[in-house]
Amino acid sequence: QVHLVESGGGSVQAGGSLRLSCAVSGYIGCAYDMSWHRQAPGKEREFVSVIYNGGYINYADSVKGRFIISQDNAKRTMYLQMNSLKPEDTAMYYCKFSCLGVSLPYWGQGTQVTVSS
Repeated sequence: QVHLVESGGGSVQAGGSLRLSCAVSGYIGCAYDMSWHRQAPGKEREFVSVIYNGGYINYADSVKGRFIISQDNAKRTMYLQMNSLKPEDTAMYYCKFSCLGVSLPYWGQGTQVTVSS
């Protein structure tokens, strides 16, 4: 069983920065991808960024050039450095852990990011 805990959310003004963390605990018995997603009020959850097994990284167009995803395997933690934040980045941010070949991923409880103009 894998357990995810996000942290680092908060309230910032537009143009500011935040660094989100996703700590992984429990037994990891698979190759895996990890990703960030977000959900704003009244909207569907959307993809933000992913680190694939093997290290390939991808970003949603809306955050490309502003957000940086990284992973510290020794600390079993994934990060999302968010720069030049915009009000439209306001959302609950979730991390996702996906074992390759397994249909059901694990999700964290989310951390709230609020960006004011």
